[in-house]
Amino acid sequence: MNTVTLQSKFSGSLVGSALGDAIGEIAFLYPHQDGLRSQLGRLSRLSYTDDTAMAIGLAESIVEIGGIDPEHLGRTFSENFEREPWRGYASGPPTIFSMVKQTGITYSEAARRLFRGEGSLGNGAAMRVAPIGLYFHASAALYDHVCAASQVTHAHAVGMDGAAVQASAVAQAVTLDPKEDFQMELMIQHLNEIPRTREVKEKMALVQNLTAEGAVPGIAADRIGRTVAVHESMPFAVYSFLRNASSFEECLFCAVLNGGDRDTLGAMAGAISGAYLGLEAIPESWRRKLENRAYIEQLAFKLAEMAVKA
Repeated sequence: MNTVTLQSKFSGSLVGSALGDAIGEIAFLYPHQDGLRSQLGRLSRLSYTDDTAMAIGLAESIVEIGGIDPEHLGRTFSENFEREPWRGYASGPPTIFSMVKQTGITYSEAARRLFRGEGSLGNGAAMRVAPIGLYFHASAALYDHVCAASQVTHAHAVGMDGAAVQASAVAQAVTLDPKEDFQMELMIQHLNEIPRTREVKEKMALVQNLTAEGAVPGIAADRIGRTVAVHESMPFAVYSFLRNASSFEECLFCAVLNGGDRDTLGAMAGAISGAYLGLEAIPESWRRKLENRAYIEQLAFKLAEMAVKA
């Protein structure tokens, strides 16, 4: 049996992230699996939020520049926000975009001024980081690329650190063959070598313990946390994947049905699962309803094509 192609993995990650975002948003109103499944069956369209809008912007910038240019990325984010301000953006990015327009400072400098000069440690950089994990999946400088892209909106060390772990999870998933036995312990050990901040290190060590103990999702979510801070959300997305590596559907339901920032948890877990299993493992009934799917897959194709040539 053939292995999953690189193209399928890139498409699976971006489509999986967008679906996680869209389905996670619905889960706020339908927080139980039966009700959520029924609603998904009724809907003719699955619409995404700012999580996916910013992932699209990141992919667009990488495709155009051939890498990470913080100012180009900031402009791309700002232009996309102006076209679709209704996507559900938190206050941070629009504040940054406005500050840049009014003062002429760089996007990174504007981001550093948020939260009393500390920058944001939220999960906004992690929620959109899949294109970096894909494009730079074989790069030893992955962490640096993530920081360069994250600092445009999330300048706090914890915000960038959490995004780097999420990108590393996507990157590692791209390299794994789902037709072989999944080595959960090896993956979490590798991921635990990535973080540089105490907050993210502690929560990723907790993920390792929780998976080793076989902790059920509700207990894992309680212990990890449920806030929009990246170290209290991204680790649960990783846990959701590790616990349900063989099923995109079960991974996604685990991520979005245990409280917290459901759409962003879905986006992060969906990005990892899709990168591991490939596009074909995502339920076709969901894929065909995804808003803007053709364009998202087009971006994934371009990223894969460029990654092979790099």
